[in-house]
Amino acid sequence: MKNFIIFGAQGVGKGTQAAILAKNLDLIHISSGDLLRDEIKSDSELGKKVQTIVAAGNLVDDEIVFQLIEKKIDSNPSAKGFIFDGFPRNLAQAKALDALLEHQGCSILGVFVLEAPEEELLRRLIKRAQEEGRMDDTTEVIQNRLKIYHEKTKPLIDYYFTQNKILIIDGNRPIELISGDIKKLAARF
Repeated sequence: MKNFIIFGAQGVGKGTQAAILAKNLDLIHISSGDLLRDEIKSDSELGKKVQTIVAAGNLVDDEIVFQLIEKKIDSNPSAKGFIFDGFPRNLAQAKALDALLEHQGCSILGVFVLEAPEEELLRRLIKRAQEEGRMDDTTEVIQNRLKIYHEKTKPLIDYYFTQNKILIIDGNRPIELISGDIKKLAARF
């Protein structure tokens, strides 16, 4: 089973690149953001709680996110592998994912880290908010998410670096160049 993570700050293109890689390698794309948005749309009690957290620009509790991730993995028992987008976001989530995958007899093979200048990320996110009508992409919320990324999520690079799984990609280029680089790197596994 081939499992990869697309990693980087909000707006760097993780979702776009994860979808392309999933299609190219016939993997299941698991986006924590999509799972959370689907839960919000369901109008469940959990969805309402998630909406409040997301609207403030904060990260949803690890337990909730992991529960949704595990459910998605379990519902795809014949998958050739998974591409994780927006997950894990902290060390506890990374270790929980490692344990879950180990229980299934596999692991993360590579972590694609997309990088772009912060001013470009801010520009992309504001544009996305305007085009998609996403209420969670206000300038204040975006800046808070980027701050959280640098404080809590970016340290995961060290975690995966010690496992020789980090693959740095310049995310400030055209989509097709980025996806071409990712495809070449993924083919090594």
